[in-house]
Amino acid sequence: MAYLKTIFQAALIATGLKSMGQQPAIFLADPTIFADKGTYYLYGTSSNRGFKVYESADLKTWSQPQDSFALQRGQSFGNGGFWAPQVVQYKGSYYMAYTADEQIAIAKASSPKGPFKQDQFAHLGGTGKQIDPFLFFDKDGKIYLYHVKLQNGNRIYVTEMKSDLSDVVPGTEKECIASAEGWENTAVSKWPVAEGPTVLMHKSVYYLIYSANDFRSKDYAVGYATSSSPLGPWKKYAGNPIISRHTIGQNGTGHGDVFTDKNGKMKYVLHTHRSDDRVSPRATAVIGLQFKSVKDGPDVLEAERGSFEWLQVH
Repeated sequence: MAYLKTIFQAALIATGLKSMGQQPAIFLADPTIFADKGTYYLYGTSSNRGFKVYESADLKTWSQPQDSFALQRGQSFGNGGFWAPQVVQYKGSYYMAYTADEQIAIAKASSPKGPFKQDQFAHLGGTGKQIDPFLFFDKDGKIYLYHVKLQNGNRIYVTEMKSDLSDVVPGTEKECIASAEGWENTAVSKWPVAEGPTVLMHKSVYYLIYSANDFRSKDYAVGYATSSSPLGPWKKYAGNPIISRHTIGQNGTGHGDVFTDKNGKMKYVLHTHRSDDRVSPRATAVIGLQFKSVKDGPDVLEAERGSFEWLQVH
């Protein structure tokens, strides 16, 4: 057994991955990190009561405030199924877009720690079941909601938001991404999955980062597509996936969010399976991202394999 362990450690080192010494310590799925005034705030899927929050000054060690729920059931829309939060600052307030009861809602707070609340409990407009919200503020002032519709598979859509974030703009909904490539549906499921959208702009190009495969699959992985418009059409990167069990050495890598640390370094927070033989509770980690210039076409987005780290608590 010791011999096999030594071989596995050598394999990890050879591929630039983290050693076996570090273990996961925070178990949030669909995580997001929001940086504000020198503090990082971490949220994710973990409780049927709402969304817990962790905070850190250095991304290395995390703690929970005494009242650890940033959004709690009974103070905003939703009875259960609290999934995939995102926090933004807009016009002097903090907003959390999230999923509950397979619909999308937005709550408001005066602090990133919450409490995020609604005066009137309501979800956003739109058709059918909708999950995995991501608010994107474009350079022209328009606001877009990227999200997932549960219809003929999990498919990523975009719709324009009203300027006060009160609801979507009717008639602006458009499909962006559906799973159709081999890496996106390794089980050849009749319900292919594309979900967990994050959008950013780089050199006037829009990058839509997404996850594919069922989250319970060890092949859950991350890819991206590019466009010259926030509405698409989107062209998938030929080198997808950029984060997977084959590159990171962990099963079920995906559904995260991009943030920038205090040094200006771009990172992606994501979840993985709990272990090689257990999916839940899913473990939370971060990995560095970088753009690589290429001769033809938009810059390539890459994950830095050796930068993978589990998030730790005090």
